[in-house]
Amino acid sequence: MTHGHEKSDSVIVAAKPTNNAEQPAAERFVGSQPAAEPVEQRAETKGNASQQSTRRAQSRVSVSQALERIRKVARERKEEKFTALLHHISVELLETAFFELKEDAAPGVDRLMWTDYETDLERNLENLHDRVQRGAYRALPSRRVFIPKPDGRQRPLAVAALEDKIVQRAVVALLNAIYEEDFLGISYGFRPGRGTHDALDALCVGIDSRKVSWILDADIRSFFDEISQEWLIRFLEHRVGDRRIIRLILKWLKAGVLEDGVVTVSDRGTGQGSVISPLLANIYLHYALDLWAVRWRRHKATGDMIIVRYADDFIIGFQHENDARRFLDEMRERLQKFALTLHPEKTRLIEFGCFAAERRKRRGLGRPETFNFLGFIFICGKTRQGKFQIKRKTRRDRMRAKLRTIKEEMWRRMHQPIADQGKWLSHVVRGYFNYHAVPTNFRALVAFRTEIAKRWYRVLTRRSERTKLNWERMKRLIDDWLPRPRILHPWPDKRFAVAHPR
Repeated sequence: MTHGHEKSDSVIVAAKPTNNAEQPAAERFVGSQPAAEPVEQRAETKGNASQQSTRRAQSRVSVSQALERIRKVARERKEEKFTALLHHISVELLETAFFELKEDAAPGVDRLMWTDYETDLERNLENLHDRVQRGAYRALPSRRVFIPKPDGRQRPLAVAALEDKIVQRAVVALLNAIYEEDFLGISYGFRPGRGTHDALDALCVGIDSRKVSWILDADIRSFFDEISQEWLIRFLEHRVGDRRIIRLILKWLKAGVLEDGVVTVSDRGTGQGSVISPLLANIYLHYALDLWAVRWRRHKATGDMIIVRYADDFIIGFQHENDARRFLDEMRERLQKFALTLHPEKTRLIEFGCFAAERRKRRGLGRPETFNFLGFIFICGKTRQGKFQIKRKTRRDRMRAKLRTIKEEMWRRMHQPIADQGKWLSHVVRGYFNYHAVPTNFRALVAFRTEIAKRWYRVLTRRSERTKLNWERMKRLIDDWLPRPRILHPWPDKRFAVAHPR
C-alpha cells in the first residue's frame, strides 16, 4: 500500500534511455574510477585478529560510501542508465559479501564450504576479483535440491557454488542501491529494511482504513520457473547500461542446473534459491505488474483500491466489485504479455471487509470467506465491543507441517540428554512465536506449545521401558524449557504508524 511519504506513484512504465553522447552519466556522478588492479599478496601475520577486524571495518565504510554515491544518482536521476558499475565490485565489496553468507550453508557443485574458503580468504578474493574484472570469471551450474512444502509436495531449489554466491551478493548490493530508489511502496518481499510483518501490517491497515469490500487473492503459476529471461534483461537495461554487469547476470541464468548428473539450461526462470533470484524477481514484477497496477488504480479505479505484494504473493483490495473484475481481466492480459499466467485454482475474488458479513446476511449467504497471506488466515471478525476487526490465525496446514518436521527431529534426538532436548525445543518454540505471535492469534500459540509438549512426552516415555516419567514431572519440564505463549507483535496500526509516519 502506498502512502504520501513514500515514493511517488507517478512513475513511467519504462525508463527512457539517456543520451550518453559524451561521458557516461553514471561516471559523471558516481566517479569514473578505473577497474581495480590485483593487489600484491601480503604475508599473513600471526595474532593480528584486531588488525583484520579494523581492516574489515574500514572496508565496510568504503563499500558503504560507494553504494551511497550510486543511491544518490539513482534517486536524483530516475531515467539515468548506469554505464560504469563493474569497477564497484571491489575486493572490499566481495569481502563484505562473503561475510554476509551463512557459514553452514549447503555447498554447490564445487562442494566448497565457507570455512574452507576463509582459510586463505585474502588470496581467494583477490583472485576472484581479478577474474571478474577481466571477464574470465565463469559461473558453475547450480545444484538441484528439494525441500518439502506444507502441502506435502517438493519445492525445487538451486544451490549455487560458493564463488557464485559471493559475486551474486556483491551484484545484489550494487543493484539494490539503484532499485531501492525505484521500487514502489506496495512491494515488501526481499527488500532491505522490509519484511513479512511490514506487509501484513500494511494489508491490515489498508483494509481497515480504506473502503475495501472485495479482496483479490492472486497467485502466479510457477513464477520463479516461468520468468522470461529475455524480458528480464530488457527490464534490467532500463537502468543498467554496463554490459559487463548484464553479461554477469546472463552467465548465472545460462549456467543451468545440475540434477542426476545432467545439466539443464533453460531460457526461463531465475533459479529459485540463488542469492540474486529474489532481486531479479522483484525487478521483473516491478515492470510487469507494480507500475501498471498503480497506474490502473490512479486512472481506472472508480473507488478505493489497495495493493500489497510480497515477492510473487500479492493481495489487492477494492471498494467496488466491478473494479475488481475489470482489474482481474486486464491483469491476466498484462501478465500474459510477459510470459506469466495466474493459477486458476489459487486466484479468487472474495467479499471481505467491515460490511461483508452484513451484506452476505441480507442475501442469505454464510459468513464472509477467508483468505491466506504469508502463513496467516485473514478472517472478518469483531471486537468485544462489536466493531469490525481483522483477525489473523496461523494456517492449520502450516502448523501441521511444522509439527511433523519437529516430531521427526525429536525422534532423531531421542537419546540425547533431556537438557539438550529442552534447549533445542526452547529455540524452536521461541522462533515459531517470534513470527506467529500476532494479536488475535493467542489460541494458535497455545495449541502449538501443547502439541510440542505432547510429542516430547511420547518421545521421552519411549526411551526406556523402565522410565519413571509421569505427567506431573513432565509438566515441570515443560514449564522449565518451553516458552509460554504471549503476543509479541503490536497491533498493525500502531507499528505501521511508527514505520510510515504521515
